[in-house]
This record gives sequence, C-alpha cells and structure tokens, in this order.
Amino acid sequence: MLTHQSALLENNAVVVQGESGVLVVDPGLTESEMACLAGDLRGRGREVVAGFATHPDWDHVLWHPELGEAPRYGTARCAAVMEAFRSDPNWKDHAAAELPPEIAEEVPLDLFGLITALPAGAVQIPWEGPRVQVIELPAHAPGHAALFIEERGVLIAGDMLSDVLVPNLDVLNDTNDPIAEYLVGLQLLEDVAAKADVVVPGHGSACGAAAVRARIELDRGYVLALGEGRVPGDPRVGATAKPGWEWTTDIAAEQVRCLAERHGRGGTPG
Repeated sequence: MLTHQSALLENNAVVVQGESGVLVVDPGLTESEMACLAGDLRGRGREVVAGFATHPDWDHVLWHPELGEAPRYGTARCAAVMEAFRSDPNWKDHAAAELPPEIAEEVPLDLFGLITALPAGAVQIPWEGPRVQVIELPAHAPGHAALFIEERGVLIAGDMLSDVLVPNLDVLNDTNDPIAEYLVGLQLLEDVAAKADVVVPGHGSACGAAAVRARIELDRGYVLALGEGRVPGDPRVGATAKPGWEWTTDIAAEQVRCLAERHGRGGTPG
C-alpha cells in the first residue's frame, strides 16, 4: 500500500499493489501531482491495471493520461451521476467552475468523470490483487463508497473519518434524510473499522485503530448536532480548525441553514 497527499485540500491518493499491477484510488488533483504519481509507479515497474473513484465529487474523479487506460471503477450510482454530468455540452465549463482558484489552471479535465460502473450490488473490485471490498455508504454523496482491503488491514474511507474535513451531508437531495443516512454510513464504517489496522480518509491524516474510534464518535456527534439545528462544537470548526481549514465553519453553518430550510424551522443556527 502506498499513499500520496495533495498539497491543496490534503487529498489522499492510495495505491494498492496487486499481482500484475496496481489499483489507484482517487489519484490526485493537479497535472503535476498525477504525472509525478505515474512516474513513481513506472520507476517501480508498476503498471496501473485499475482505478477507483470513491464518489462523484470533482476532486475524486480526475485522471491523467500517464496513468494509462485501465478501467476506472465506481459504484453504479457514482458512474450514473458522472455520465449525466458529462452529457451536458457545457460540462467542462461546469467542472471548471467547481475548481479552487489556486489550482484551476493546473487541473486536467479531459478524462474527468469517465467512470466504469461496477455491476449493481458488486461487493469487490474485479482485478488481480488482494480482495478489495466495496462498501457503498448512504452518506456524503450519491454512490459514495469506502474500500476495505482485509489482507492488508486497510480501510479507505472516502470523504469520511477525516481529522480536518467535517462531515458533509447530502443536503441538496430533497428526497432523502441526510442525518439518518450519514448515521447509517458511520455505522457501516464502524463495523468494518473494527477489523482495520489503518484508516485512510479522503482528506487529512491516516490513523490507526484506536484513533478511528474517536473519529467515528466525533463525526457522529457532529451529525447529531446538525440534526438539532446547531453548529457543532467540534475541533475542526471555528478557532480550533487546522490553519487553512477555517472554511469548514462556513460548511457547518450552511448545512444547518439547509437542514432548517428543509424542515421549515427557519431561524439562525445557534
């Protein structure tokens, strides 16, 4: 198992070594980062034989030509979201509008969102390597998934269980219950994390078994506070947020506002 962290947003790319090549999960953000990753793999004699996108957010569906033409898997729902997105003639403009201005000129979009759907209900990635269990989670984004490599004792958590990024609920879907969904997702992760030695979140620092239990409880408390209509007291929010991550406070306040609007409560988050 190898990891690489992006300079901006601390995105974690994960490489799983298999029998005939490697699986690359969420490969990075910028042209130079992904080209560097591809070069490092070539230098080790490792061919990319599969990719995986944990969910359809812009920073998890990127790819670079130097990583090759291996299938890039995602859940069926993740692939459907990206197919619909790319069907818009102006999709590239919409994707560019989501990019942080600091790296907007450095993110290659030609291969953006080209995801191969796993068969509905698939529970593992089809490749020649250690068994990679796919755990679809009803949390954060449509088709969001975690990966568990039991042979290596590693859980790749997608955009959950981060020490820098607060839980982001799927609050824009008017037909769901984002609080209940996120809590279910956390429970599914908790069940698997009990068998993991290392957890790698989509953003921030990897952690061991003891620390992940604390992260799960922190995320659960955050989500429950949102359900009560208040900005959570959380070390990732406000003055205690990691330098450069103060914007997570705005995420928390916006989620409270969206949830209040959905439930017709109105008022100012407390």
